[in-house]
This record gives sequence, C-alpha cells and structure tokens, in this order.
Amino acid sequence: MISGGKYPSTRLRRTRRNIFSRNLVRETVLTVEDLVYPIFVVDGKKKLIPVDSMPGIHRISLDNLDGVANECLKFGIPAIALFPYIDEKLKTDDGRESFNDQGLIARAVRLLKINYPELGVITDAALDPYTTHGQDGLVDADGHILNDETVVVLEKQAICCANAGADVIAPSDMMDGRISKIRNALESSNLKNTLILSYASKFASSFYGPFRSAVGSSMNLGTKGKATYQLDFSNINEALREVEMDIEEGADIVMVKPGMPYLDVVRAITDNYLIPTFVYQVSGEYAMLKGAFKNQWLPEKETIIESLTCFKRAGASAILTYFALDAAKALTSSNSAT
Repeated sequence: MISGGKYPSTRLRRTRRNIFSRNLVRETVLTVEDLVYPIFVVDGKKKLIPVDSMPGIHRISLDNLDGVANECLKFGIPAIALFPYIDEKLKTDDGRESFNDQGLIARAVRLLKINYPELGVITDAALDPYTTHGQDGLVDADGHILNDETVVVLEKQAICCANAGADVIAPSDMMDGRISKIRNALESSNLKNTLILSYASKFASSFYGPFRSAVGSSMNLGTKGKATYQLDFSNINEALREVEMDIEEGADIVMVKPGMPYLDVVRAITDNYLIPTFVYQVSGEYAMLKGAFKNQWLPEKETIIESLTCFKRAGASAILTYFALDAAKALTSSNSAT
C-alpha cells in the first residue's frame, strides 16, 4: 500500500477542491441499476393501504401494480421484489396458501410478466405471511420449528412462483439445506434458468418490525422470536459458513439482511467469495431514516444516496430498498443536471 508523501508535496485535499475532480476520482458509484424495489401486495381492487410504521409505503392491490411497475421502468429500476399481505382466513398452520397457483403472489407475477416482461420479478420463499403462527417454517406441538418438513413446503412455493414466471426465487426462511432442495426441484421441473437469491446471511434482528406489520405476520408471531433459525447478530464466521454452504448448494446470488449495521458482513462475503452479493436495507432502517427526515434532523435526498452508496462501497452488487424510487428519481435528476 502506498503511503502518503510528506507535506506539502502531498495535499489530499487538491482532488476534493472542485466538483469535476471529485467526480473523476470517485471510487464508488451508485446507479439506478443497483436498486431493487420491494412491493407489498394485497388482494382486492383499488386498494392503497398505508403501512403506518413505514411512511410513504403502501400495500397495493394488483390493479394498482401497473402504475408502480411503470414508474420503476420509467426511472430504470431493473427489478422488484414482491411480498404478500394475506387474508387471515387463508392462513393455516401449514402455510399451504404459499403454493396456491391461483394465490396472490402467483397472480401478481403473471400480471407483471405479461405486461412488463423486461422487469425482473423476485419472489420470497418463506411461510411467515401464510401461517397462523407467523413463523417462517412449520411448527410442532412443542413450538419447535421443523426444518425438513418446512423445506418440502418451500419447494412447492418455489415451483409455484417460478411456474407463474418469477425470475428469481429468494428463500428467506433460513432452514438448513433448502437451497439444494429448491435447486433440484427447479431443475426437475424444467425451470433450470430460474435464479436463486439466497438470504444466506439473515440475522435475528430488531430491525424487521415494520416489515412484519406490512405483511401481517406481527400479530400472529406475537412475542415469539426467530432466534432458533435466523443468525445470531454476534456471529460473522457463522454467517460466512452459511454463505459457503448455500453457494455449494446452488445459490446464484446471496443476500445480507439487515443492511447498514451489517456492512462488515457484506465486505467479508465479497472478499471471500466470488458471488454476487445483495443487501437489504430493511424496514426498520427505512423507518428510522423517515423519522429523521420528518423531524428535519437529516437532509432526505443526500442521506438516502449516502446510505445506499455505503452498501456499494462495502461490496454489494445490488440493494433492496424502500427508497428505490426516491433514489432513482434523485439519480436521474442529478444525471440530467450534468
């Protein structure tokens, strides 16, 4: 590593003096193509239901999905991630609605791929929106999360979504061995080109609260946590083991979730494995920043761009963020100005 020269021969502020020189030497560049927009969908018509804990975010019915997809394409966002809000009457202990080929997500995917084939569609593979208990997996009589039995349901969910046209299946459940099982199921169903984006490093975090409200699982989950299957936030080596296993099992892309408090994990993964690594700027991060913007404690546009650029600097290939449209508009307007 080259060390700095002696003062005054080396003045690092020289390249910071002007806009043109700052632009020329910039090491990390955030673009619209780095963004994925998470969207909450709900059954019904003409629904635009605010998520109270996530200002500016709504649950939208499928007839309103067109407008959002159009806006994403207009500003160059390459992909969206769909998350369902399921009617309580459809929730069961075994989460069977998750693989209903006439279910909410399957219908949303078909609608998008018919009307917007160029827009990448990512669907989750996890059971928490579909279960009466709010857990990502099946539960036995003693309240333990059943790993292998859950994976069987996840396979069905993945096939259902892929058959509907989903480009990417994103298992976020953190069950052991589910990537290999889903990969084999996709191959056997002639869906070999479907990507798997594994939530390989998903930590048991306090930052998920607003998301759980948005998908309607928080009331079902109650005070029960997910520490028996999501990663301990103290453990980075364990996270790297999860990533390595998921790569071996057939993951095309891996995910780190949450985002900003876990930049060290993003960097460690990108330094150790030659695989695209996504990061999720989760609902709690979004809610905190929106609260600061509302109180004028932080400048909105500048803070959004800074926070997303930090993910890129840490090594992320792409970012799932509820700020995707705001960031895309800001980046587009900045490019137009130049």
